[in-house]
Amino acid sequence: MFRRSLLTAAAATAGFAALGVTPARADQYDDIMKAKKIRIATDLAIPPSGMIDASMQPTGSDVETARLLAQDWGLQLEFVQTTGATRIPNVLTGKADIIISTLSVTAERAKVIDFTRAYAALESVVGGLKSLQVKSWEDLRGKTIAVSRGTTQDTTLTNMKDRDLRIARYDDDATMVTAAVTGQADFVATSATIVNQIGVKNPARPFEPKVLITTFDLAIGLRKGEPQLREKLDAWIATNLKNGKLNAIYKKFHGSELPAAMRG
Repeated sequence: MFRRSLLTAAAATAGFAALGVTPARADQYDDIMKAKKIRIATDLAIPPSGMIDASMQPTGSDVETARLLAQDWGLQLEFVQTTGATRIPNVLTGKADIIISTLSVTAERAKVIDFTRAYAALESVVGGLKSLQVKSWEDLRGKTIAVSRGTTQDTTLTNMKDRDLRIARYDDDATMVTAAVTGQADFVATSATIVNQIGVKNPARPFEPKVLITTFDLAIGLRKGEPQLREKLDAWIATNLKNGKLNAIYKKFHGSELPAAMRG
């Protein structure tokens, strides 16, 4: 979900070529195992997926997913703090090995990076104050909706030219949520989980999901041309969906279980 406007596949490819980024060797998995460390790009400002706890330690569903992966593979874990806009550049430029950061699978992103099978799901919605009577896109006509730059919500709403939507863009989810909590925004486009968090931060301004945008699969992102790494990650996800560990992590932080079809 997030920040600076999402690059089109063509623009991204051209931009990274200009930076001298070349396709990675097809043995990144071997390199990771040899280094005994995995660097994972994770946004720590999007509760409950990624956040900092009272002890100033990373926590959240994506954080625990990353920790479980590192533990199962016997690796040291290094979090590469990221935003929505920098997740993909971080792996393309080699700053991170993979992305575990509410990364929804889209056709546009799939032109730039590879995705594993889904490890979780994301319900993308327009949320608003509970006191506001909004049930459809027509009810949102002419309304201002806050989004985080570069998110799928930003892209989707921007392309809805016929809806007469006014978009207020924020640099990240934390500042967007702050805008909602403090009364600067009455509507937000984000995940249903984040919408529900707004009322927790300010009980006087409870928000609720109003209009469903879509439901996305969340997957691990990695550079293209790494078949061994992708196969190993897919196998790890399948194992931990089957044994219930990924569902337990999701339920702990999101308060609901993963879709039944995903759990198998």
